[in-house]
Amino acid sequence: MNALLWLINTVIQLYIYILIASAVLSWLVAFNVVNVRNPIVSQIGEFLYRVTEPVLRPIRNLLPNLGGVDISPIILILLLLFAQKLITDIYIAMVV
Repeated sequence: MNALLWLINTVIQLYIYILIASAVLSWLVAFNVVNVRNPIVSQIGEFLYRVTEPVLRPIRNLLPNLGGVDISPIILILLLLFAQKLITDIYIAMVV
């Protein structure tokens, strides 16, 4: 059971890193720091979009329009951290 808890926590942490990378890449593209016509940048952007968008879209639909500011990654990161802590607390309660 301890290995399963480690795996769940690791997957959640990796997804948080992917969310951060997606947000940073979107800022870099918006400010024309990176060129999306570059095949490597395009593939990385497509991968990050396909991995994060299905989870972020329902959160964006629930949020009001904030005038171009997208806080859905922040909300998802907070939810993932809460889930990570909740899973760990439940595991500790079951063991003790």
